[in-house]
Amino acid sequence: MAFMRLGSKSEAFHREGQTWLCTTGLVSDVTIEVGDMKFHLHKFPLLSRSGLLERLIEESSNDDGSACVLTLDEIPGGGKTFELITKFCYGVKIELTALNVVALRCAADYLDMTDSYGERNLVGTTETFLNEVFSNWTDSIKALQTCEEVTDHAEDLNIISRCVDSLASKACADPSLLGKKKYEDETHLWNGISMLQPNGEDWWFDDASLLILPLFKRLITAIESRGMKHECIAMAVMYYTRKHIPLMNREAIETTTSPSEAEQKTTLEEIVELLPNKKGVNPTKFLLRLLQTAMVLHTSQSSKEDLETRIGNQLDQAALVDLLIPNMGYSETLYDVECVLRMIEQFVSSTEQAGIVPSPSITEGDLVKDGDDLLTPTTLVATLVDGYLAEVAPDVNLKLAKFEAIAAAIPDYARPLDDGICRLMNCQKLSLEASTHAAQNERLPLRVIVQVLFFEQLRLRTSISGWFFVSENLDNPELLHQSGGNGVLLKPRGENVREKVCELEKECMNMKEELQKLVRSKRSWKNFTRKLNFKKKSECFNPKDQAKPAI
Repeated sequence: MAFMRLGSKSEAFHREGQTWLCTTGLVSDVTIEVGDMKFHLHKFPLLSRSGLLERLIEESSNDDGSACVLTLDEIPGGGKTFELITKFCYGVKIELTALNVVALRCAADYLDMTDSYGERNLVGTTETFLNEVFSNWTDSIKALQTCEEVTDHAEDLNIISRCVDSLASKACADPSLLGKKKYEDETHLWNGISMLQPNGEDWWFDDASLLILPLFKRLITAIESRGMKHECIAMAVMYYTRKHIPLMNREAIETTTSPSEAEQKTTLEEIVELLPNKKGVNPTKFLLRLLQTAMVLHTSQSSKEDLETRIGNQLDQAALVDLLIPNMGYSETLYDVECVLRMIEQFVSSTEQAGIVPSPSITEGDLVKDGDDLLTPTTLVATLVDGYLAEVAPDVNLKLAKFEAIAAAIPDYARPLDDGICRLMNCQKLSLEASTHAAQNERLPLRVIVQVLFFEQLRLRTSISGWFFVSENLDNPELLHQSGGNGVLLKPRGENVREKVCELEKECMNMKEELQKLVRSKRSWKNFTRKLNFKKKSECFNPKDQAKPAI
């Protein structure tokens, strides 16, 4: 830590309550009041070092030679700083440090303590020491923190801007050149988000988080302008949020030093503006948590809309559990479905504007064969939305129209498989597992079950026709010869074609019988309930078996 010792004399003052007295033995001829503190001093040591005090003493001197009284309530740093200045004027030893040099520099300028009033006066001395402070990261952080107490004066003297520029250049430099190590934090996971950065780039996060928000914003803006990666900027902002918005933490603990909700609200609104605009650099989990906290704190509408837009643009990176946002509004639904709907619409809009549309030819077989290679952002969001609908379906206060609106917000081309919904699903795009489930689910509308079985039968007929085509050509050597050896008519190894066809025909017949039984059972049940004057059961189904059907 940098420090400088000024003066050579030993202590010449003693304090009695809020009063400072000089022990030189001479009677005090000037009293200076700073706040609730009084300093009984002598004119000559003061006016020989300060232009302002020289003018004030001359203006307030009495003809009768009595002591004059001056008031310096506006001096930067207050009584604590003026005490050091008084010692400096009397030649008493004082030490300049990173924690007091800013206030002393501002107070020296306020008192006009230039070299015109004595060599090596306080303005020049503190300015020289400040340059030494700016060469060191730790001292610069400490000095910048103290600027909070004298913001206006420090701004006028360009102390804040110089300090911020010094810190920004060091933050963007190779940490090994500064002797900095990666910040070690055992709790590197916060709300399920990793706070670690590669190559030790997070070494400055903790120090920067000590600054008040306006100074932190200045520092982040300066660092960003110097080319720091957006990902690193986002993590630094997230680290700051972790410390200054306790409501963001899953296990928030209220303490006497915790900021009020009003302070957290202001901080959150400023944080949203500070986030990098580049898509994908802010973790979606963090943005969703930030949005939920914004709702709790009732932040401005613009802040919430900004977050919804950011999340919507990268909704494919969201997790289902993070979309289950408790409803904070006037709606009676358990979750804020309106908010989720807006984010889905934002995702679809941004995707279509970017021209990102998955191929309509993707089939179930493609997904099984290629796995995640075909999981485009749009198909990922479609799966996410279907999962969300399954979670919110049991809510009795969720209107059917709103349920359908969420399901329909995803374009048809986004769902390779329509395994999740009823009226909106395409029965031709059901997987084999979903088709089997639908055929056995008595809670589904009969129309849907018939459509499912019809298209399954159509698939079987197509398969059977293909096998018959192969079989007939196997019996006709001439056609086989005319195929040119392309292999389209060759019999698969180890399989009997005719036996396979028979098996498929039997399976088709079994499906027809099952369909007839199902239709009869449906009609019997309707007749039975009609005789007993029962009403249709519309609210007693198990949401685990089937998401709310849009009949």
